[in-house]
Amino acid sequence: MGLTLESSVRALPGVGEARAKGLEKLGLATVGDLLTYYPRDYEDRRQICAIREAPEGRAVCIRAMVAETPRHSYIRTGLELTKVRAVDQWATLELTFFNQSYVKNSLEPGETYLFYGVAQGLGSRRTMTNPAFEREDRQRFTGRIMPIYPLTAGISNNLLAGLALRCVEECAQLLPETLPPKVRQDHALAAVEFSCKNIHFPTSEEALDLARRRLIFEELFYLACGLALLRERREVRPGRVLQPEPASDFLRALPFAPTGAQRRVMEEIMADLTSGRPMNRLVQGDVGSGKTMVAAFAAWQAAQNGIQSALMAPTELLAQQHLETMTGFLPGLRVALLTGSMKAAEKRKVKDALAGGTVDLVVGTHAVLSQGVGFANLGLVITDEQHRFGVEQRAQLAGKGERDGTPPHVLVMSATPIPRTLALIIYGDLDVSVIDELPPGRTPVETFLVGEDKRQRIYAFIRRQVESGRQVYIVCPAVEEHQDGAEDHPIRLGEKAGQPVSPPGFADLKAVTAYAKELQERVFPDLRVDFVHGKRKAKEKEAAMAAFAAGETDILVATTVIEVGVDVPNANLILVENADRFGLSQLHQLRGRVGRGKWQSYCILMTANRNPETRARLKVLTQTTDGFRISEEDLKLRGPGDFFGKRQHGLPQLRMADLAGDTRLLREAQDAAKELLAEDPALERGENRPVLERVQALFTRHGDSMN
Repeated sequence: MGLTLESSVRALPGVGEARAKGLEKLGLATVGDLLTYYPRDYEDRRQICAIREAPEGRAVCIRAMVAETPRHSYIRTGLELTKVRAVDQWATLELTFFNQSYVKNSLEPGETYLFYGVAQGLGSRRTMTNPAFEREDRQRFTGRIMPIYPLTAGISNNLLAGLALRCVEECAQLLPETLPPKVRQDHALAAVEFSCKNIHFPTSEEALDLARRRLIFEELFYLACGLALLRERREVRPGRVLQPEPASDFLRALPFAPTGAQRRVMEEIMADLTSGRPMNRLVQGDVGSGKTMVAAFAAWQAAQNGIQSALMAPTELLAQQHLETMTGFLPGLRVALLTGSMKAAEKRKVKDALAGGTVDLVVGTHAVLSQGVGFANLGLVITDEQHRFGVEQRAQLAGKGERDGTPPHVLVMSATPIPRTLALIIYGDLDVSVIDELPPGRTPVETFLVGEDKRQRIYAFIRRQVESGRQVYIVCPAVEEHQDGAEDHPIRLGEKAGQPVSPPGFADLKAVTAYAKELQERVFPDLRVDFVHGKRKAKEKEAAMAAFAAGETDILVATTVIEVGVDVPNANLILVENADRFGLSQLHQLRGRVGRGKWQSYCILMTANRNPETRARLKVLTQTTDGFRISEEDLKLRGPGDFFGKRQHGLPQLRMADLAGDTRLLREAQDAAKELLAEDPALERGENRPVLERVQALFTRHGDSMN
């Protein structure tokens, strides 16, 4: 019986238990999975040359006969060498293979092979190191455009390409055509079988371009359809209608006048709350742009209508800070705190007050989601730093306020500036508001890019800041999860007091701890140094942050756990070690930790990396404090992953599309989705059912059910 799309990878020749486990790590369980596991790159192996005609410095295929039995030798432990001579009628090619002992049995004297690699030297004696090779009469991966796949331990590119080739040859024609004929025709899209064959093994550059265009369009089209259906489903549901209270009453209680941007967003929120449909709004703005005040306005409007609000923050310290800020903005409102570390009696008191309707606004961590937390009349849900919660938690909290099929209003705040094109996709079921104006009187943070040679001067600058009463953050790259054994490679630290201390390389938690210890003992023995990282116990972490906020610590050495942190106006300097390891948006977020007080603040980006592109990228930070401009640069350079870390944002994973590079195709796909849904809003027609099924599969696979 032949292969089907559902056939297990174990049905393929050469795949035993060990290889099946390796393929599983790549998410490959079936033939269908292999067909949609797209190459990350390609090698053009079509040019076949004689030995002396091969261009120097560029990879090509060379046709040559093996002229001798391969010579194998052990140079030292861990290093094996295999050498062999190949010839054609005009020249000789000396081949060297490192740690590839199988070569000695694979190359047979007297047989002609195609060797793919870079030839060195000129004339009739050339050399080549570690080429890929095949017998001329058994060609599969030479003389063609070769796919290069993302790999894992135990799975080679040749193995994966061989399996893909078998699957493409036998099963590409089994792939169903899910795009409606009209969409394919209107947008000149290739057929699914052609696209599958040519994304894996392109017959030409033109065929590859056609295949890529079809597959990218298709992916963005289903995503756009899904998000439009989510939005539509939300918009047809009724929302609580609030009676507008004059904003002047709220503004009189504020200690300052709002900016024009804040006023505009307040008007947008007011329009939502009185529209009769549920508000689902994202408020984006740089650190310090005044998002909390806008959220306070929404909570105040709700309270005037007898409706309760809940604000959820990612950490206890941030929740505590929001409580203090909100209380300042909302005199007369009954505000309570609910966090996991509160005593049982305190929690019970707050829960009773929420259930009895004697609290207007509760501020808390995910404890607000816990069982036993009920509301008398929850009508507004506010989440801070949305991408740290994920779609499910937002929905869970909103579910606590749903009554008689009417959901609560939802307001999402984010200090991560996201390019508008990306925001419209990621938060496709939300309306987007942007606070693009900082309150008057805030002094921009001065940002400098410096090399390792300036380390002593930077340490002296840190000391001057602390001596003048300020505090300092020193940030190291985030913990890499796979580096559990990193303690086997201790950091080389200065031998004498005052010598430069090496920052952590790949800063595992021991490195951060060790760096803080060395700073304390050798560089700043008279100052108070503490450290914080994601793997410290939650209570220890909170205590370290609280001590820094209270001014009991001079220097806080940290990983990016401080990225969304407590407000410390007295901290006016942040030094980022190995700055080249961070994305621009993340560096901008970290920079936002300082510049909150009345003193001039500084951000120092330190790197030993001399790569001109890397330095040019980091220079962007020294030239602008506009988070949106920075995020556009970051999107171009690193793609959307940098904004969200490990897919906490609930956006279905895109296999082909690049949201930064494919914006024109994205707009085309969005227009096509809009047109299709205008004609068939529920995708009920026969030719559109496959679209609905693909959309449901896409969203269900990522926990965002469309049902």
